Amino acid sequence: MRSTQRSVRFDKHDLDRLDAIAADQDRSFADLVRFIVKRHLDGGVLDNASHLRLARVCEYTQAAVDTILREEHPDHRKLVLEETTRRMERYHGA
Repeated sequence: MRSTQRSVRFDKHDLDRLDAIAADQDRSFADLVRFIVKRHLDGGVLDNASHLRLARVCEYTQAAVDTILREEHPDHRKLVLEETTRRMERYHGA
């Protein structure tokens, strides 16, 4: 398949996030952008109903785990929150 080169502008914050994700995944910036675009075009982005269901399940799970940590394991809560932040940055660029 023949490819065509395009030029795209990113604001600094988004560019920094994309650079960090590409470095973390040991891939080039261009490869990461191609992957993200292809995934979106191939339907990898959740439709609204699926997204809302997933969000509800995630929120329920987070609330349940947070309640258990606060009531039964308060000494572990900070560690779990720090690990969550680390994983969000590493795997989701957030």
